[in-house]
Amino acid sequence: MAEFDFDLFVIGAGSGGVRAGRMAAAKGVRVGMAEDRYLGGTCVNVGCVPKKLFVYGSHFTEDFENAAGFGWTVGKATFDWPTLRDNKTKEIERLNGIYRNMLVNSGVNLLDGRAKITGPNSVEVAGKEYTAERILIATGGWPFVPEFPGSEYVISSNEVFYLDEFPKRAIVVGGGYIAVEFAGIFAGLGAETSLIYRGDMFLRGFDQEVREFTAEEVAKKNVSLRFNNNIEKIEKQADGSLLASLTDGTTLAADTIMYATGRVPNVMDLGLENINLEQKSNGAIVVNDQFQTAEPSVYAIGDVIDRVQLTPVALAEGMALVRNLYEGKQQQVDYDLIATAVFCQPNIGTVGLSEEKSRELYENVDVYSSKFRAMKHTLSGSDEKTFMKMLVDRDTDKVLGVHMVGPDAGEIIQGIAIALKAGATKAVFDSTIGIHPTAAEEFVTMREPVS
Repeated sequence: MAEFDFDLFVIGAGSGGVRAGRMAAAKGVRVGMAEDRYLGGTCVNVGCVPKKLFVYGSHFTEDFENAAGFGWTVGKATFDWPTLRDNKTKEIERLNGIYRNMLVNSGVNLLDGRAKITGPNSVEVAGKEYTAERILIATGGWPFVPEFPGSEYVISSNEVFYLDEFPKRAIVVGGGYIAVEFAGIFAGLGAETSLIYRGDMFLRGFDQEVREFTAEEVAKKNVSLRFNNNIEKIEKQADGSLLASLTDGTTLAADTIMYATGRVPNVMDLGLENINLEQKSNGAIVVNDQFQTAEPSVYAIGDVIDRVQLTPVALAEGMALVRNLYEGKQQQVDYDLIATAVFCQPNIGTVGLSEEKSRELYENVDVYSSKFRAMKHTLSGSDEKTFMKMLVDRDTDKVLGVHMVGPDAGEIIQGIAIALKAGATKAVFDSTIGIHPTAAEEFVTMREPVS
């Protein structure tokens, strides 16, 4: 008789947990998994997937306007929010079903309910206790909304995908990628939109020139940028609208106020007090390079450990964990040169170091950059610009970072990330023949550094 009910019990059926659970089950490991909300985690349900669908939807207004220069006459366009919202929900429900089938067919014992750790080798789900040789915490993150007078009237990224009515006026508070993306979504779908951020420029940590260029382009797309500002209180009006009082002394009326002020590890009510592990000040679970906590039988991966909050990173962590535990390998996740994208309008794609970080670490840095109006807009009439930037260590010719702001930036930078991972030099880029006419060819035709 087995000593434990399961060899591995996974708490959370998000990207990392599902990947780890499926991989382990495929190797004959007895896997239990508990999820109390929705299969697929943040990314599938209230993150990357529905957000990208909304970004697509919000771009059509601009597409209709651009069509005129190419000879198309488009009648007055109208937008129906319930159609977008409900079609998105159907797609998410379809994906939920796929995740459930994948887990069950792989041999994972899927339990519906919140799991609570009761000891180093035990968890409780829906009033029943299960034992496991190892426990994996993969509960992800949760939106953080500060408390202030009227904060009960705001929404987060959890609720924005299911609004009953689309707002005529929207305020987004925050300076991260979620805030910038949703400001573009609201504006593109027709809402009078303001983005409020307490700092002097959004997207902290990104290359400064990229940040400034993005701010110029976002402002062109009917987003009112209010930097060095914040909301002190929100009052609900008789007509149901919201009146926000700002720190600069002004007020701003809105129908919806969304807070995108960061995410924190989702560790509430997990029973962590029943085991011996360490947590950071924000609740993040501390793990070693093998994703093991101070409690030897308990592991953690994904946003709950707050290393790099990206879906592909959680997937990589889940795969490394299973290979190490059940294949006898000593694999470590390489967090260097992780490419990322911000699906604002226009998109940002970036991999490697910013100019500021490059100059901090290297003595001689060459900067190559290009700013231009994309070929499409010579006929569309749009004044949208594209920006590209490359940072090179002059002493070794190694490319340190590549950044782009423009259409399909994420698609382009993904390929360039492979080149940087392979150690590409500027000479390699220069010797590569471009695809013409494309915006991407600019990266292989930058000949002279601007600084």
